Amino acid sequence: MNRKIPLRTRVALYGLLCVLAIPFVFPTWWMVTSSFKPIGDIFAYPPKLFPTNPTVSAYRDVFDGRPFVQQYVNSLYIAVLVTAGTMIVSSLAGYAFARIRFRGQNALFLVVLVGLLIPSEVTIVPLFQMFNDLGLTNTHWPLILVPIFGAPSVMATFIMRQFFISLPNELEEAARIDGIGYFGTFWRIALPLARPALGAVGIFTFLQSWNLYLEPVVYLSSPEKFTLPQALTQYVDSYGGAMWNVQLAAASLTAVPVLIVFVIAQKQFIEGLAHTGLK
Repeated sequence: MNRKIPLRTRVALYGLLCVLAIPFVFPTWWMVTSSFKPIGDIFAYPPKLFPTNPTVSAYRDVFDGRPFVQQYVNSLYIAVLVTAGTMIVSSLAGYAFARIRFRGQNALFLVVLVGLLIPSEVTIVPLFQMFNDLGLTNTHWPLILVPIFGAPSVMATFIMRQFFISLPNELEEAARIDGIGYFGTFWRIALPLARPALGAVGIFTFLQSWNLYLEPVVYLSSPEKFTLPQALTQYVDSYGGAMWNVQLAAASLTAVPVLIVFVIAQKQFIEGLAHTGLK
């Protein structure tokens, strides 16, 4: 029996949640408002929560003499390809580990999970040598292939496996009675039911690819091929000092796609975490 929460309790609860949200919301608020301030006002004391003389000059400087639009497109299409590829690979691998019995299954899955323990800094040198021998350095191929088929996709595979394990066996039994094989069962039954887990995988993967910094620095050398995290470091003055208002304006623009993806898929994201048992 559901009990209605008294109005005073709800008001107090929402007030407490608003207070607890301040440490998480304030950095974003400061980033956006400071992008409209002159550079001298950013470090003013006492700090100002609102720009007293708002200006959009920093946003104009973001595009002035720099291929920011091309770099934005680079990050966007790489993140989309990595997200789509990871969702495909992790869903197939997760279903195989969860629903198909074969010799050495648990041992192989343990080997896959070991990938979570290997920092990317450990493998980046041999990977660079491999891609350099293939003539793929200063291209976007390493930034696409490594996340899809390497260690970054291990967490996605784990999430998908945990979801597919929770599916009732009766679904597979009904599919076998109808003469549907493993792939048909996966494609027609399991995958449509896995939308919450796929939403969680999609957000995790998109965010990781969007914020990737070390790998672009290692593999890319041409400014027109840079991704956004690498491009943000290029906003400096003639003395090498950071142009804070311009960097904050560029950072504010880079946060837009992540917010859009999370708003669209937040329901699936929460349901996916709940189904996989992650906390």
